[in-house]
Amino acid sequence: MIKFIHTADIHFGVENYGRIDPATGIHTRLLDFYGALQRCIDRAIEEEVDLFLFSGDAYKTAYPTPTQQRLLLESFLRLFRAQIPIIMVIGNHDNALSFGKAHALEVFGQIPISGFHVIAKPSTVTVQTKQGPLNIVGIPWPSRTSIALHADHTQQSQLHLSERISDAVVAIIQELAEGLDPAIPAILAGHLTVSTGIFSGSEKRAIYGSDPIILPSQLAIKPFDYVALGHLHRYQNLNEAGYPAVVYSGSLERIDFGERKESKGFCLVRIPEKGKAEHEFIPLTTRPFIQIELRITEADQTKQILEKIAQCALSDAVVKIIYHLPAGVRDTVDITQIQRACVAAHYLVGIIPIRQIAPATQRSRLLPAAAHTINSLLEHYIAAKPELLPHKERLLSKIAAMVSAESLKDDRLL
Repeated sequence: MIKFIHTADIHFGVENYGRIDPATGIHTRLLDFYGALQRCIDRAIEEEVDLFLFSGDAYKTAYPTPTQQRLLLESFLRLFRAQIPIIMVIGNHDNALSFGKAHALEVFGQIPISGFHVIAKPSTVTVQTKQGPLNIVGIPWPSRTSIALHADHTQQSQLHLSERISDAVVAIIQELAEGLDPAIPAILAGHLTVSTGIFSGSEKRAIYGSDPIILPSQLAIKPFDYVALGHLHRYQNLNEAGYPAVVYSGSLERIDFGERKESKGFCLVRIPEKGKAEHEFIPLTTRPFIQIELRITEADQTKQILEKIAQCALSDAVVKIIYHLPAGVRDTVDITQIQRACVAAHYLVGIIPIRQIAPATQRSRLLPAAAHTINSLLEHYIAAKPELLPHKERLLSKIAAMVSAESLKDDRLL
């Protein structure tokens, strides 16, 4: 039985919602992602897998810091020492995009030792595992710099280019699939956007029309036994009713609050024989993201929020508090008390009020200006403002005094 780990979207460099760890000098969120990768590698070594398949996006950007590079190299060297080959497919965050510049994983392809396979261009890698050969067709993130397009298309719209790139990717996959030995187990590994995939919160900026889109049916083709994808951060199988499975393993850690309800982990894939691959999603214990949201009334607003906080386990969590205020109600929340109640949290993102806007009311119809006195206009205004009714007589007397003073002033001028 061939066994391998499928993971993706490590994203070293995501350092929102954290602080510098005093013991290491490293940002706590980077340590979160590093720890998640270590637990994934622990399982790979424990299972004595034949392969570690990484489907792209090792870093947040194509220009990682030396610290981020060191942590990733330390991690992958653990696999090398355990004699587990690593297949790395280049993702969009690993790709510098500019022609001629090195991608973020370039160094792994230059190390003069066996066991590191970096796929920066569509190609096939055959790994001789302890259980026999395994073919991997790798498709890195498709872009204008990595997919050859005819000169006629270079000045076209973004939508047109995306369609042309999608067509080119599908043709390449088909061509590489046809060149495989159908008797040998085969994996398609890619960093791609599939049409039926569900985006997580951090990926909402990805817009259909700019990403090249591939259909699941264009990936689930013979002779592939498993399609290992990266790019979307939620674990999902886009071909549950058919074979092979088309799987996003998802990211190893949460990126933002759009992913707070998602399980994070990786996939353990087993191929007992050709045509019978199966996979298991292995969830990881990751830092919780807790969003506390409530609607409060005018009375004792701080107490209402504190009672909601008391219902949540905030220890070591990233916390966001959102409270909705009714229209016209003054915000009396004591922010200091709320902050003290969240002292056990790893990071308090914010205490955010959302005020409901009162609907605009139609002005009462007034008589022609000539038909009104100052007193009648003031009485009309006070009638529309219930909070002024207790002060009506005092306001009328004040305005009468002002009018009298103004009239006396005008007489003196004459």
